[in-house]
Amino acid sequence: MSGPKGFANGDELIAELAAIVGAGNCLSSQSDTAPYASDGRGLFTGSVAAVVKPATTAEVSAVVSACAHAGCGVVPHGGNTGLCGGTAPGPDGRDVVVSLERMNKVRLVDPANDTMTVDAGMILQNVQAAAAEADRYFPLSLNAEGSCQIGGNIATNAGGNAVLRYGNTRELILGIEAVLPDGSVFSDLRGLRKNNSGYDLKQLFIGSEGTLGIVTGATLRLFPARRQIETALLALASLDDVIALYLDAREHAQEFLTAFELTPRIGLTMAMQHVPGVADPFAEPHPYYVLLELSSSQTRVGLGDLLVDLLERNLEAGRIADGVVAGSLGDAQDFWRIREGCVEAQRIAGPSYKHDVSVPISAIPGFIESTKVTLELAYPSAAVVAFGHVGDGNIHFNVCAADMDRAEFAAAQHAIEEIVFDAVMARGGSFSAEHGIGLLKRDVLLRYTTPVGIDLMRAIKLAVDPAGSLNPGKVLHAPPAVPERQMEHATQ
Repeated sequence: MSGPKGFANGDELIAELAAIVGAGNCLSSQSDTAPYASDGRGLFTGSVAAVVKPATTAEVSAVVSACAHAGCGVVPHGGNTGLCGGTAPGPDGRDVVVSLERMNKVRLVDPANDTMTVDAGMILQNVQAAAAEADRYFPLSLNAEGSCQIGGNIATNAGGNAVLRYGNTRELILGIEAVLPDGSVFSDLRGLRKNNSGYDLKQLFIGSEGTLGIVTGATLRLFPARRQIETALLALASLDDVIALYLDAREHAQEFLTAFELTPRIGLTMAMQHVPGVADPFAEPHPYYVLLELSSSQTRVGLGDLLVDLLERNLEAGRIADGVVAGSLGDAQDFWRIREGCVEAQRIAGPSYKHDVSVPISAIPGFIESTKVTLELAYPSAAVVAFGHVGDGNIHFNVCAADMDRAEFAAAQHAIEEIVFDAVMARGGSFSAEHGIGLLKRDVLLRYTTPVGIDLMRAIKLAVDPAGSLNPGKVLHAPPAVPERQMEHATQ
């Protein structure tokens, strides 16, 4: 086994890591480590000293401690489904990747407390299934749920399709276990809803992208199993109608409104072109489509009647041009397939710049319409696909290369980004709603965050990780005392 580049004791470190996790769970050859050398989108590629696959928190602790003594970086690795380069190792072969894939067990289910404690490496879909086995519901849901891991969801404070009703991942976490940069373990997995005994330390690890600690376990908040689900796909003529419909649904359906997802016509068209099984359920094309879902854990509530009343009222008001109500689980899955297919199709169609932004709900129409016009005037051969979670103000404002020359499209990245993000910030929004910062958005963070905010983030990082060894270079650029490591960056 060859040691990490630039390490005098590289072979000794590899041997120590292998002794901790087992030789079969410590990879050091280039062919074995290659799948871990790039982020999930292939935007950033580095070089890996070793990949280790611990099975317990104690093993993670020992691995991180060994790496700290050796002076190498540690990059946490979950399902590698992130979109901002948060899992890419550095270019100099001095990072050890810690994959949590073997930490995939349910530790405890407490139905009376509506909590479940799990390993961080559990696939999100398996977490959902484990909750369902206990007749409970874990509401975090996103396109990558079949491969993303709950630890990565926590590290990025993932959003998804149910934020409207249940909140981001942060709202679903009651306890955290994490390994700190020196190998010590912070553990508070109590499933308490009230705990005012000092700083709420678990919040440091939620959304910090593995830069302050490696999440190894979590206590999750569960909800009563859903007994009723009503789903409709609605066609609308304008974004103003979309917002008016949302406000009406929020007022009349209240807590039963669990999804309100926007797909533009171009998104449906792309999905039909590139994703098998996606079909247009309407006879005529429409500018916008909304997937509306009502759900309840109660059986005595007539959600079907509530949905019919909502649709009739908004049809009469002229907000809805057409609509289809799911008559079966298969119909509902077809509707969701349209929404998910919009995302899949863009990956298949070619290069795109993804802008995961949020604005106040009232600002959504003006933001989408004016920014789309600005971009179409500047880059008429590109295509704007703006879709997302209307109920929480999160719009995925993506710009696809379409017919634009690829070299020209690559050269326009920063100009396109500036147009979109300036428009977002002018409306009191955020340039990163749910995807995080990683390597991709570090410069954007510096541009739009106040100096006080950046200094506070740096102070926290320095206090917890003075050597800068955990997920080096992610979120924040390395401070002047630490040399910046340049990454190989591909076009999105």
